[in-house]
Amino acid sequence: MPRCRSSQAAGLVAGYAADVVFGDPRTGHPVAAFGKAASALEQRLWSDSRFAGMAYTGICAGTVTGAGVLVQRFTRNRPFARFVATAVATWVVLGGKGLAHEGTVMAGFLDDADLPSARQRLSHLCARDATGLEAPELARAATESIAENTSDAVIAPLLWGGVAGIPGLLGYRALNTLDAMVGYRSQRYEKFGWASARADDVANLVPSRIGALLTVLCAGKSAGRAWRIWRRDGAHHPSPNAGQVESAFAGALGVRLGGVNSYGGRSEDRGTLGDGPTPTAADLRRSVGLSRMVGFAALAVAVAVAR
Repeated sequence: MPRCRSSQAAGLVAGYAADVVFGDPRTGHPVAAFGKAASALEQRLWSDSRFAGMAYTGICAGTVTGAGVLVQRFTRNRPFARFVATAVATWVVLGGKGLAHEGTVMAGFLDDADLPSARQRLSHLCARDATGLEAPELARAATESIAENTSDAVIAPLLWGGVAGIPGLLGYRALNTLDAMVGYRSQRYEKFGWASARADDVANLVPSRIGALLTVLCAGKSAGRAWRIWRRDGAHHPSPNAGQVESAFAGALGVRLGGVNSYGGRSEDRGTLGDGPTPTAADLRRSVGLSRMVGFAALAVAVAVAR
């Protein structure tokens, strides 16, 4: 077995392959266990203040990242152990196969005009209120979620794993999970979730833009359009990161994403991304294929920068 740098790169490849073949662990998923522990801590620490939220984020993400540092140090001169630990951590934090599966299932419901099932299934991809959404809006919501989660659940963890090894993999997934749990602009989390949301924004600043560039490179004959839409519309989204990959996907697929979405009775204008028509089920399937290509490209970048 090669020394630790190449062991880390090989571990990223093995973990990526495990996600492609097996997907998420069926039972006892470590990310789910982390979420339960974070929820329990929230019940103890919550108060309507940013300071409490900063402490909460620091404890949760710091503990997981610290565990990753210990594993990294323990395997410093043990190439095979480094390989195995990196592979397991990569497999655990990636969500590529699950994302592709959900997109494919949604496309099937839309093909069958089974809107009740599609509305119910949308919750597996995003927190958007699907009540009353018709097929075009369901396809748009799912396509946007495929694009955004390609960045959050595939590109970013791989790049952090390449740059920072096991601590990068685990620490990033912790921050992303906390953002999904408490990073909402609701009355309860407006202050308490601020630190988690901002930390996740910072962690995704570079990966989201690399992801948009990789989307352009994977767009084939539509690369020029993907580049143009990304550069023109990437900043239209209220998130500093989500609009980057979503706009690149819109250009690559030749569709229009964005618009007004409803979250728990609160409407939010996500801007207009792209010039084409609203996505169809066929476009949603194409987005799944594009997501897979971009994820593989991100793996290549992660391996290239692995330390």
